[in-house]
Amino acid sequence: MTRSPTRSDARAVRAEDAFDVAALAAWLRTETGATLTGLPQVRQFSGGASNLTYLVQYPERELILRRPPGGHRADGAHDMAREYRVQTALGPVFDYAPPTVALCEDDSVLGSPFYLMERLDGLIPRKELPPEPAWTAPRVRALCTNVLDVLVDLHAIDPTAAGLDWMSKGPGYVTRQVSGWSDRYRRARTRNVGSFESVMSWLAAHQPPDRATALIHNDFRFDNIVLDPAEPTRPIGLLDWEMATIGDPLMDLGSALAYWVQADDNLAFKFFRRQPTHTRGMLTRDEVVEYYCRRTGIGLTDREWAFYEVFGLFRLAVICQQIYYRYYHRQTTNPAFRSFGLAVRLLEWRCRAVIRRTR
Repeated sequence: MTRSPTRSDARAVRAEDAFDVAALAAWLRTETGATLTGLPQVRQFSGGASNLTYLVQYPERELILRRPPGGHRADGAHDMAREYRVQTALGPVFDYAPPTVALCEDDSVLGSPFYLMERLDGLIPRKELPPEPAWTAPRVRALCTNVLDVLVDLHAIDPTAAGLDWMSKGPGYVTRQVSGWSDRYRRARTRNVGSFESVMSWLAAHQPPDRATALIHNDFRFDNIVLDPAEPTRPIGLLDWEMATIGDPLMDLGSALAYWVQADDNLAFKFFRRQPTHTRGMLTRDEVVEYYCRRTGIGLTDREWAFYEVFGLFRLAVICQQIYYRYYHRQTTNPAFRSFGLAVRLLEWRCRAVIRRTR
């Protein structure tokens, strides 16, 4: 759940997230052999809620550094080597993967593994669209469908041809996801959030077989998209490959739409909106599903879609709760995480509302 890279988004590094810049510079010169002048200026991107992301500025070059957060980490999360391998393998087959530079798995350098990639020079759609004088409804719709086409293109990649079949665990992806995310929630639960037991029971009882097997991103959102500054309706990059894997593409779509706050949602959900999906011209969640199914040729009823919608909302609740767990137990002081417990309670309510509609 990182955010990369417009320079204006970078801020001074928080004290708890600081590292030895001289050690980084020495390692980078040795590892890459690049001619880099002096010590870089390092700033931190504040939008991320999972892995930490930094802008590393040399006079000759600008890089993005990714490393794990401090405190409690879920099993298998924040695997820098895995993320680096995925992004590197995608380079030759997927135009939207930012080029990687180097990976360090030696904790003695910065205190944790990390990797670096090239900074893409572009615009990031965050809570609002980037400033642009002509965001008419047709242009917003074009942006929306162009972004969805990136997801369609990703799901069309042959994982074996890309050298990424090592991520596959075989059939049963849906079952593993329901079980795995349920276990994660139970481990991360704090006493001030709901149990989600009825939601987890419903998911376990209604899970479908895998619809297909594809390379999936698992954190597909507008604020992980980089747009062309010359034509902001055109994506040029897709960021944050931390959770990418081989699985059912409809699970990826469900996870993406959990973040999709649209114009007619209630005020509570609008409070947590982190991408510009409310903007006039954006597709609604139902229209996104229809568009995706039309592009991919997948047939899906509203009742069938309900499972993927509930799963996506539940999965987002688990992610929020894992982050809130760190804040609750004072393993991080980032004030942005203070309201995540409320988000978890709202997501449970929404899961139940979708389930009620299927009865």
